[in-house]
Amino acid sequence: MTDPNERMVARIEANPKYQELKRKRNSFGWTLTILMLVVYYGFIGLIAFDKAFLARPIGEGVTTIGIPIAFGVIVFTILITGLYVRRANDRITAEILQEAAE
Repeated sequence: MTDPNERMVARIEANPKYQELKRKRNSFGWTLTILMLVVYYGFIGLIAFDKAFLARPIGEGVTTIGIPIAFGVIVFTILITGLYVRRANDRITAEILQEAAE
């Protein structure tokens, strides 16, 4: 006798909606990965090749331009992670699971 979980996995993998979802998710994931690499390595490139720019103070304080840019890299990472999670848990995923359970 086959395991019920194995049968459900087989039904999910056979579902055309799942195949489409997998393709879209891979494409979206690679797009976000490329964006993240551009942002991260762009920041590292600034550190390597234009330290003077990053060291410029903002106003009369001691905070430099590099601090908000670094903070922006962190916020960008959090935002694209949230975007991916939100898109990964869309209605198509719920439909696929519901159809597999039937």
